[in-house]
Amino acid sequence: MKKKLWIIMALILVVPAFLFTVGCQKRVATVVKEPVAKEEPKVEPKKEEPAPAPAPAPAPAKLDTTVMQSDIYFDFDKSNLKPEAQENLLQKAEWLRDNPDVTVTIEGHCDERGTNEYNLALGDRRSESAKAFLVNLGISASRLTTISYGVERPTCMGHNEDCWWKNRRAHFVVNQ
Repeated sequence: MKKKLWIIMALILVVPAFLFTVGCQKRVATVVKEPVAKEEPKVEPKKEEPAPAPAPAPAPAKLDTTVMQSDIYFDFDKSNLKPEAQENLLQKAEWLRDNPDVTVTIEGHCDERGTNEYNLALGDRRSESAKAFLVNLGISASRLTTISYGVERPTCMGHNEDCWWKNRRAHFVVNQ
């Protein structure tokens, strides 16, 4: 039993002594040198010259659209092109070739006789026949759009054959 007592006493003295010597490591003080500020040479600010004025954008050239302003006319209840209309469309095709960046909307119109639905369909056939003629002459179909107004936009308000004739037309609108 004495032997156990000596071992316990030794452990009680040795373990704390060991912990005190090994437990905390001494710190090494590190010296940090402060950076030395370098004097930079003084640079005089550059004199800023005003930026040159931007050149004005060139004004878009005005197109002579007189060729496109003439309408083509149709017979009563017809969408086929008469010889006069074909001559007119030949001039329009030449103008469109000379102005390749322009697109055109072809509006189909009718006189007041017939139902709204029938006149819208007839106006569509009229504008499509003018478009097909131009496409056959080599004008790109992507440059031509069609729309039918039927009787919605008459040019003449009378109720006689002279006014009806003026309203049976295809009208060309130049889109720029």
